[in-house]
Amino acid sequence: MQSFQGTGVLVTGAGRGIGKRLALGFAAQSARVGLLARSKAELDLAHLEIEHAGGVSLRIRADVNDGEQMTAAVDRMRVSFGGVQVLVCAAAVQGSVGQFVDGPAKIWAEAIHTNLIGVANSIRAVLPSMIERRSGKIVVLSGAGAGSPRPNFSAYAASKAAIARLVETLAEEVREHNVQINCMNPGPSYTHMTDEILKAGPRAGEREIETALEARRTGGVPAAQQIELALFLASEESNHISGRLLHVTDNWKRLKDHAIDQDAFTLRRIHRG
Repeated sequence: MQSFQGTGVLVTGAGRGIGKRLALGFAAQSARVGLLARSKAELDLAHLEIEHAGGVSLRIRADVNDGEQMTAAVDRMRVSFGGVQVLVCAAAVQGSVGQFVDGPAKIWAEAIHTNLIGVANSIRAVLPSMIERRSGKIVVLSGAGAGSPRPNFSAYAASKAAIARLVETLAEEVREHNVQINCMNPGPSYTHMTDEILKAGPRAGEREIETALEARRTGGVPAAQQIELALFLASEESNHISGRLLHVTDNWKRLKDHAIDQDAFTLRRIHRG
Protein backbone atom coordinates (compact mmCIF):
# COMPACT_ATOMS: atom_id res chain seq x y z
CA MET A 1 0.00 0.00 0.00
CA GLN A 2 1.25 3.47 -0.89
CA SER A 3 2.24 6.00 1.73
CA PHE A 4 -0.31 8.68 2.60
CA GLN A 5 2.36 10.91 4.13
CA GLY A 6 1.10 14.48 3.90
CA THR A 7 -2.06 13.60 1.95
CA GLY A 8 -5.05 15.79 2.76
CA VAL A 9 -7.99 13.54 3.61
CA LEU A 10 -11.39 15.01 4.48
CA VAL A 11 -13.75 12.64 6.32
CA THR A 12 -17.38 13.64 6.85
CA GLY A 13 -19.17 12.06 9.78
CA ALA A 14 -15.78 11.67 11.44
CA GLY A 15 -16.99 12.21 14.99
CA ARG A 16 -18.22 8.68 15.57
CA GLY A 17 -19.01 5.33 14.03
CA ILE A 18 -17.34 4.11 10.86
CA GLY A 19 -16.39 7.64 9.82
CA LYS A 20 -14.28 7.98 12.95
CA ARG A 21 -12.77 4.53 12.37
CA LEU A 22 -11.66 5.49 8.88
CA ALA A 23 -10.36 8.88 10.02
CA LEU A 24 -8.18 7.17 12.62
CA GLY A 25 -7.02 4.69 9.99
CA PHE A 26 -5.90 7.37 7.56
CA ALA A 27 -4.20 9.32 10.35
CA ALA A 28 -2.28 6.17 11.31
CA GLN A 29 -0.95 6.12 7.75
CA SER A 30 0.42 9.67 8.18
CA ALA A 31 -2.37 11.41 6.27
CA ARG A 32 -3.40 14.89 7.38
CA VAL A 33 -7.04 14.35 8.26
CA GLY A 34 -9.85 16.86 8.26
CA LEU A 35 -12.41 15.70 10.82
CA LEU A 36 -15.83 17.02 9.82
CA ALA A 37 -18.93 16.59 11.98
CA ARG A 38 -21.62 18.59 13.73
CA SER A 39 -20.73 17.68 17.31
CA LYS A 40 -17.89 19.64 18.90
CA ALA A 41 -17.50 17.08 21.69
CA GLU A 42 -17.14 14.19 19.24
CA LEU A 43 -14.69 16.15 17.10
CA ASP A 44 -12.59 17.00 20.13
CA LEU A 45 -12.41 13.36 21.17
CA ALA A 46 -11.47 12.11 17.69
CA HIS A 47 -8.82 14.83 17.39
CA LEU A 48 -7.42 13.90 20.79
CA GLU A 49 -7.17 10.22 19.85
CA ILE A 50 -5.31 11.06 16.65
CA GLU A 51 -3.03 13.51 18.42
CA HIS A 52 -2.14 11.00 21.15
CA ALA A 53 -1.28 8.45 18.46
CA GLY A 54 1.11 10.92 16.83
CA GLY A 55 -1.16 11.86 13.95
CA VAL A 56 -2.28 15.18 12.49
CA SER A 57 -5.89 16.31 12.20
CA LEU A 58 -8.02 19.40 11.82
CA ARG A 59 -11.39 19.80 13.52
CA ILE A 60 -14.07 21.18 11.20
CA ARG A 61 -17.51 21.69 12.69
CA ALA A 62 -19.93 21.71 9.78
CA ASP A 63 -23.15 20.20 8.45
CA VAL A 64 -23.06 18.32 5.14
CA ASN A 65 -26.61 19.53 4.49
CA ASP A 66 -25.24 23.06 4.05
CA GLY A 67 -23.37 23.52 0.77
CA GLU A 68 -21.77 26.78 1.87
CA GLN A 69 -20.41 25.17 5.02
CA MET A 70 -18.90 22.38 2.94
CA THR A 71 -17.23 24.88 0.62
CA ALA A 72 -15.81 26.67 3.66
CA ALA A 73 -14.57 23.35 5.05
CA VAL A 74 -12.67 22.61 1.85
CA ASP A 75 -11.17 26.11 1.98
CA ARG A 76 -9.92 25.40 5.50
CA MET A 77 -8.35 22.17 4.27
CA ARG A 78 -6.61 24.11 1.51
CA VAL A 79 -5.20 26.67 3.94
CA SER A 80 -4.13 24.13 6.57
CA PHE A 81 -3.18 21.07 4.52
CA GLY A 82 -2.83 22.29 0.94
CA GLY A 83 -6.18 20.91 -0.19
CA VAL A 84 -8.24 17.72 -0.29
CA GLN A 85 -6.68 14.85 -2.19
CA VAL A 86 -9.09 12.29 -0.73
CA LEU A 87 -12.71 12.73 0.31
CA VAL A 88 -14.45 10.10 2.44
CA CYS A 89 -18.21 10.58 2.75
CA ALA A 90 -19.34 8.81 5.89
CA ALA A 91 -21.93 11.22 7.32
CA ALA A 92 -25.34 9.57 7.42
CA VAL A 93 -28.48 9.14 9.52
CA GLN A 94 -30.74 6.13 9.74
CA GLY A 95 -34.04 7.94 9.48
CA SER A 96 -37.32 6.57 10.73
CA VAL A 97 -37.53 2.85 11.46
CA GLY A 98 -40.73 0.98 10.64
CA GLN A 99 -43.27 0.65 7.87
CA PHE A 100 -43.06 3.42 5.28
CA VAL A 101 -46.77 4.19 5.51
CA ASP A 102 -46.52 4.76 9.28
CA GLY A 103 -43.35 6.85 9.33
CA PRO A 104 -43.21 10.64 9.80
CA ALA A 105 -42.75 12.23 6.38
CA LYS A 106 -40.46 14.94 7.74
CA ILE A 107 -38.00 12.50 9.30
CA TRP A 108 -38.05 10.38 6.13
CA ALA A 109 -37.21 13.42 4.00
CA GLU A 110 -34.48 14.56 6.39
CA ALA A 111 -32.74 11.18 6.05
CA ILE A 112 -32.84 11.41 2.25
CA HIS A 113 -31.44 14.94 2.40
CA THR A 114 -28.57 14.12 4.74
CA ASN A 115 -27.61 10.82 3.12
CA LEU A 116 -27.95 11.90 -0.51
CA ILE A 117 -27.82 15.69 -0.75
CA GLY A 118 -25.16 15.76 1.97
CA VAL A 119 -22.95 13.51 -0.15
CA ALA A 120 -23.64 15.65 -3.22
CA ASN A 121 -22.70 18.81 -1.31
CA SER A 122 -19.46 17.21 -0.13
CA ILE A 123 -18.49 16.02 -3.60
CA ARG A 124 -19.42 19.33 -5.21
CA ALA A 125 -17.13 21.15 -2.78
CA VAL A 126 -14.02 19.09 -3.61
CA LEU A 127 -14.44 18.29 -7.30
CA PRO A 128 -13.36 21.63 -8.85
CA SER A 129 -9.88 21.49 -7.31
CA MET A 130 -9.54 17.77 -8.06
CA ILE A 131 -10.44 18.36 -11.71
CA GLU A 132 -8.03 21.30 -11.92
CA ARG A 133 -5.28 19.20 -10.34
CA ARG A 134 -6.21 16.19 -12.49
CA SER A 135 -6.04 13.96 -9.45
CA GLY A 136 -8.44 12.94 -6.71
CA LYS A 137 -10.09 10.10 -4.85
CA ILE A 138 -13.61 10.01 -3.47
CA VAL A 139 -14.89 7.15 -1.31
CA VAL A 140 -18.59 7.17 -0.45
CA LEU A 141 -19.93 4.84 2.21
CA SER A 142 -22.85 2.78 1.03
CA GLY A 143 -24.79 0.46 3.30
CA ALA A 144 -27.54 -2.09 3.70
CA GLY A 145 -30.27 -1.46 1.17
CA ALA A 146 -28.04 -0.23 -1.65
CA GLY A 147 -28.06 -3.52 -3.51
CA SER A 148 -31.21 -5.19 -2.16
CA PRO A 149 -34.48 -4.26 -0.43
CA ARG A 150 -34.41 -3.38 3.26
CA PRO A 151 -37.92 -3.43 4.71
CA ASN A 152 -38.66 -1.00 7.55
CA PHE A 153 -35.67 1.16 6.57
CA SER A 154 -37.01 2.68 3.35
CA ALA A 155 -35.38 6.12 3.71
CA TYR A 156 -31.95 4.69 4.47
CA ALA A 157 -32.18 2.04 1.74
CA ALA A 158 -33.45 4.47 -0.89
CA SER A 159 -30.75 7.01 -0.09
CA LYS A 160 -27.96 4.43 -0.23
CA ALA A 161 -29.20 3.05 -3.55
CA ALA A 162 -29.34 6.61 -4.88
CA ILE A 163 -25.80 7.24 -3.69
CA ALA A 164 -24.54 4.21 -5.59
CA ARG A 165 -26.16 5.44 -8.79
CA LEU A 166 -24.81 8.96 -8.19
CA VAL A 167 -21.31 7.52 -7.82
CA GLU A 168 -21.64 5.47 -11.01
CA THR A 169 -22.83 8.55 -12.89
CA LEU A 170 -20.24 11.00 -11.59
CA ALA A 171 -17.47 8.49 -12.24
CA GLU A 172 -18.25 8.74 -15.95
CA GLU A 173 -18.34 12.53 -15.83
CA VAL A 174 -14.91 12.89 -14.21
CA ARG A 175 -13.12 9.88 -15.69
CA GLU A 176 -11.18 11.97 -18.19
CA HIS A 177 -9.95 14.20 -15.36
CA ASN A 178 -8.21 11.32 -13.55
CA VAL A 179 -10.57 11.47 -10.59
CA GLN A 180 -11.85 8.17 -9.22
CA ILE A 181 -15.02 7.83 -7.18
CA ASN A 182 -16.32 4.62 -5.67
CA CYS A 183 -18.83 3.29 -3.14
CA MET A 184 -17.71 1.19 -0.21
CA ASN A 185 -20.10 -0.96 1.81
CA PRO A 186 -18.42 -1.32 5.23
CA GLY A 187 -20.62 -4.21 6.37
CA PRO A 188 -22.39 -4.52 9.72
CA SER A 189 -20.62 -2.78 12.60
CA TYR A 190 -21.59 -1.86 16.13
CA THR A 191 -22.37 1.86 16.05
CA HIS A 192 -25.00 4.23 17.39
CA MET A 193 -27.26 3.04 14.56
CA THR A 194 -27.14 -0.45 16.01
CA ASP A 195 -28.56 0.85 19.27
CA GLU A 196 -31.26 2.73 17.35
CA ILE A 197 -32.35 -0.52 15.70
CA LEU A 198 -32.48 -2.35 19.01
CA LYS A 199 -34.41 0.51 20.59
CA ALA A 200 -36.96 0.37 17.76
CA GLY A 201 -37.73 -3.24 18.64
CA PRO A 202 -40.47 -4.92 16.54
CA ARG A 203 -40.68 -1.91 14.20
CA ALA A 204 -37.24 -2.84 12.86
CA GLY A 205 -38.19 -6.43 12.06
CA GLU A 206 -36.91 -9.72 13.41
CA ARG A 207 -34.06 -10.07 10.91
CA GLU A 208 -32.71 -6.59 11.63
CA ILE A 209 -32.87 -7.20 15.37
CA GLU A 210 -30.90 -10.44 14.99
CA THR A 211 -28.24 -8.69 12.89
CA ALA A 212 -28.01 -5.81 15.37
CA LEU A 213 -27.67 -8.14 18.33
CA GLU A 214 -24.88 -10.02 16.56
CA ALA A 215 -23.10 -6.75 15.77
CA ARG A 216 -23.36 -5.68 19.40
CA ARG A 217 -22.06 -9.03 20.59
CA THR A 218 -19.11 -9.31 18.20
CA GLY A 219 -18.49 -5.72 17.17
CA GLY A 220 -19.22 -6.61 13.57
CA VAL A 221 -16.70 -6.24 10.75
CA PRO A 222 -13.27 -5.44 12.23
CA ALA A 223 -12.13 -1.85 11.84
CA ALA A 224 -8.88 -3.01 10.23
CA GLN A 225 -10.81 -4.69 7.43
CA GLN A 226 -12.82 -1.56 6.69
CA ILE A 227 -9.75 0.65 6.83
CA GLU A 228 -7.85 -1.61 4.46
CA LEU A 229 -10.49 -1.29 1.75
CA ALA A 230 -10.77 2.49 2.23
CA LEU A 231 -7.00 2.89 1.95
CA PHE A 232 -6.99 0.81 -1.24
CA LEU A 233 -9.72 2.93 -2.84
CA ALA A 234 -7.85 6.09 -1.84
CA SER A 235 -4.52 4.86 -3.23
CA GLU A 236 -2.98 4.90 -6.69
CA GLU A 237 -3.38 1.12 -6.77
CA SER A 238 -7.05 1.70 -7.55
CA ASN A 239 -6.57 4.26 -10.33
CA HIS A 240 -8.22 1.85 -12.79
CA ILE A 241 -11.32 1.45 -10.61
CA SER A 242 -14.12 4.01 -10.65
CA GLY A 243 -17.89 3.98 -10.42
CA ARG A 244 -17.96 0.71 -8.49
CA LEU A 245 -19.66 -0.59 -5.38
CA LEU A 246 -17.33 -2.75 -3.30
CA HIS A 247 -18.39 -4.62 -0.19
CA VAL A 248 -15.81 -5.04 2.54
CA THR A 249 -16.23 -8.83 2.28
CA ASP A 250 -15.71 -8.91 -1.50
CA ASN A 251 -12.57 -10.47 -2.89
CA TRP A 252 -11.53 -6.99 -3.89
CA LYS A 253 -7.79 -7.61 -3.63
CA ARG A 254 -7.88 -9.41 -6.97
CA LEU A 255 -8.75 -6.06 -8.54
CA LYS A 256 -5.17 -4.93 -8.03
CA ASP A 257 -3.93 -7.23 -10.76
CA HIS A 258 -6.96 -8.09 -12.87
CA ALA A 259 -9.18 -6.14 -15.23
CA ILE A 260 -12.76 -5.64 -14.06
CA ASP A 261 -15.69 -7.09 -15.93
CA GLN A 262 -18.01 -4.37 -17.14
CA ASP A 263 -20.85 -5.50 -14.84
CA ALA A 264 -18.75 -6.42 -11.81
CA PHE A 265 -19.19 -4.49 -8.57
CA THR A 266 -22.08 -2.37 -9.82
CA LEU A 267 -25.36 -1.54 -8.15
CA ARG A 268 -27.10 -4.04 -10.44
CA ARG A 269 -24.93 -7.02 -9.53
CA ILE A 270 -26.58 -10.21 -8.35
CA HIS A 271 -23.60 -11.91 -6.73
CA ARG A 272 -20.65 -10.40 -4.94
CA GLY A 273 -17.42 -10.79 -6.91
